[in-house]
Amino acid sequence: MVVLGVVIGLLVLVFLVAIHELGHAIVAKRNGVKVEEYGIGFPPRAKKWQPKQSFLGKNVVFSLNWLPLGGFVKLKGEYDSARGKGAYGAAGYWVKTKILLAGVLINWLAAVVLFAVLAVFGLPKILPNQVMLPFDNTSVKTPVKIVRLTDGSPAAQVGLRVNDEIIAMNEKTISTSAQLSEATQQSSGQTVNIEVKRNSQTLHFRTTLLSRDQAKNGGYLGVVPHQSETIHATWSAPLVGVATTVQLTHETLKGVGSMIVQGIGGFFGQFIGSPEQKQAAKADLAKVGNNVAGPVGILGVLFPSVVNSGLTQVLLLAAIISLTLAVMNILPIPALDGGRWFTMTIFRLLKKPLTKDREETIQATGFLILMALTIVVTWNDIAKLFS
Repeated sequence: MVVLGVVIGLLVLVFLVAIHELGHAIVAKRNGVKVEEYGIGFPPRAKKWQPKQSFLGKNVVFSLNWLPLGGFVKLKGEYDSARGKGAYGAAGYWVKTKILLAGVLINWLAAVVLFAVLAVFGLPKILPNQVMLPFDNTSVKTPVKIVRLTDGSPAAQVGLRVNDEIIAMNEKTISTSAQLSEATQQSSGQTVNIEVKRNSQTLHFRTTLLSRDQAKNGGYLGVVPHQSETIHATWSAPLVGVATTVQLTHETLKGVGSMIVQGIGGFFGQFIGSPEQKQAAKADLAKVGNNVAGPVGILGVLFPSVVNSGLTQVLLLAAIISLTLAVMNILPIPALDGGRWFTMTIFRLLKKPLTKDREETIQATGFLILMALTIVVTWNDIAKLFS
């Protein structure tokens, strides 16, 4: 399953980056900028072909490359200062803006489509306040299942198992995880009757819950419950796709902003302040590291884990990654689309020429920083895999 997860993850990542680059290429072609090459993966080349005419223009090189980490598009005269017919640099400011942001838009729209498709078959609820349209949407909750048992707990002692569905406690129906938590808390230290469903068979158990003093962090029953909720739509599925993407865009931007603040504060906080403040800064930095996943984490952990959960979870992860690509690429970070647009705009406002040397220096610096961050995140991912 791990190998299958890695393969599916690679295919999804390559597809999402490929359509991102295709967005740049299509908008460039439609605005008179010459597309020289469109590639899947990164060189060295495995295969190339150059038709006299294609949907991207005349004599465009199409290539398949050996490194399956995305894709690229090469435009004529890609520097802002380039001149000549069909050169990117010779295009106007708004044309360049459209070309740079086209990839972001494609990834954002891909997320909309994926969320809309999921809404038809059941869109997993991943936010407490996830948007629901009252005129067409319905919510479906799965039964409360046991996903983990504490060794020696009341649940383990009487024979409850992982994947058992908890139906009732003391003849009171349990339909949510919150109800189970409330019921065990109210009956702490008491003997209770528990009704569960196991492989379509209804079973009854009797056990004594832990008291408040005994429970601590392990809970009164000693189980970790799980319940998923899905949102279903019919004709309003496209609206759900748009609304969910807008909501998650906002949440993603908030999360990225929070991580940046925590990361910067955590890094510098280790060198200044009291010992307690330095320790808190280290904790913030560790928290950022745990919340960030690079290619190794996505391919080695995330996709293998969701493949077992079925197509719905794979599509959900693909939608979230597509949205994340859109958000990250719009940020003013050199070497990314947003950074290139930000650099071009700043020099335009300052009325200074953005020469080839200046642009190369800015983008190369940004690229080196991104590579350094990628190495750190990858090292962290590897450490998680073998921890």
